[in-house]
Amino acid sequence: MTLPIYIYGTEVLRAETKEVDLKDEHLPKLVEDLFETMYASDGVGLAGPQVGKAMRLFVIDADDLKDIYPETAGFKRTVINPSILEFGNEQVSMDEGCLSLPGISEPVKRPSTIRVKYQSLDGEWVEEELSGFKARVFQHEYDHLEGVLFTDKVAPMRRQLLRGKLNKLSKGKVDASYRTVTK
Repeated sequence: MTLPIYIYGTEVLRAETKEVDLKDEHLPKLVEDLFETMYASDGVGLAGPQVGKAMRLFVIDADDLKDIYPETAGFKRTVINPSILEFGNEQVSMDEGCLSLPGISEPVKRPSTIRVKYQSLDGEWVEEELSGFKARVFQHEYDHLEGVLFTDKVAPMRRQLLRGKLNKLSKGKVDASYRTVTK
């Protein structure tokens, strides 16, 4: 089922997220719904808070970007109860957008490599090193679990210039091709 996406200004995007109970019988359906919603919205990642669930869970499928970012070939993940164990020293700036902030894209500086740990849907612990665009997508979705949006990481001058667009979104003035929830 395609779920509505919560837009900038909704409380759940800033809420503290809770650890996911892997024994929750509804979890497989929620993961399926996250993927379906992400695909229907043309996203490459989607976190629990973006569909109104303050849970430490997100999905990623960046395989379609493999022609531009070869490292994303086959990069499809269900990420549960993640942590970032280590950040690389090199920082790279790249434009980012977000389904919860439709129409906004800004350069964000992030570490180009990270080492992460998370659980898969079957409860297995996974530890991996990610680099390039894979690392960026993971960090962007992970930030959602921490109540952080990419606009929080934009340079202060750029953030000032975004104020009008952000105010419109928080007042429910949204132009998106998918179902949304506002305040």
